[in-house]
Amino acid sequence: MAYFEHEGCTLHYQEYGQGEPLVLLHGLGSSSQDWELQVPVLSRQYRVILMDIRGHGRSDKPRDGYQIATFSEDLLALLEHLQTGPVHLVGLSMGGMVGFQFAVDHPQWLRSLCIVNSAPEVKRRTRNDWIWWAKRWGLARLLSVETVGKGLAERLFPKPGQADLRQKMAERWARNDKRAYLKSFDAIVDWGVAERIGQIRCPTLVIAADHDYTPIQLKERYVAQIPAARLAVIEDSRHATPLDQPEVFNQTLLQFLAAASTSQGSLSPC
Repeated sequence: MAYFEHEGCTLHYQEYGQGEPLVLLHGLGSSSQDWELQVPVLSRQYRVILMDIRGHGRSDKPRDGYQIATFSEDLLALLEHLQTGPVHLVGLSMGGMVGFQFAVDHPQWLRSLCIVNSAPEVKRRTRNDWIWWAKRWGLARLLSVETVGKGLAERLFPKPGQADLRQKMAERWARNDKRAYLKSFDAIVDWGVAERIGQIRCPTLVIAADHDYTPIQLKERYVAQIPAARLAVIEDSRHATPLDQPEVFNQTLLQFLAAASTSQGSLSPC
């Protein structure tokens, strides 16, 4: 375990393997533990770097600083601390939002970008958007983190054969700090950089589960706006694709990373 401090917040990170630096960012209410099925495979070829986003895992849970842009600046501080140079960046869900923010703010720090089950904005534009937000906002505040964790695990891992995974993830998510979780949830709502994603020039892969919260068509629309992006759909998967389809996910990511590294040769800004 290792720690560094950025603007008064102590953040936890881990490193595995050697090679080109590869950063994995987790989603809302999760931690770097959720990449446990990726690290052994990816670290054979890459220097894998995991960070617990502030408010999550072993990182501090401060009273403020919960914005996607702040999470992105925390990541930049870590890369400067480790002197990595440009990295491959993979972000799941909220981690993907941080990835989008980082890509438009700090393109020179990216070799490639992989977005998993995420979007470049979360805007409340329609009546349904407001209903979704109000329901999630209310339940998150009324229910305990244990109840939220159990419900989430049941939704994401519903198969009989996923009982062990379902129980493990419910217990893991139940350890969330509720105040930090709620502040991170609020950071997502009305955030967006969709108007800037056309600036992203590095090789970009968007991975979409066929049963994700948002439809594949939404991913297709924003992928079309990114010059060097392509979409990969993983079947029989829900929002936590690295956990419910690890073999397919790992192979899809490794193929993309190999192609990204080959195509770049000498690094140029993202």
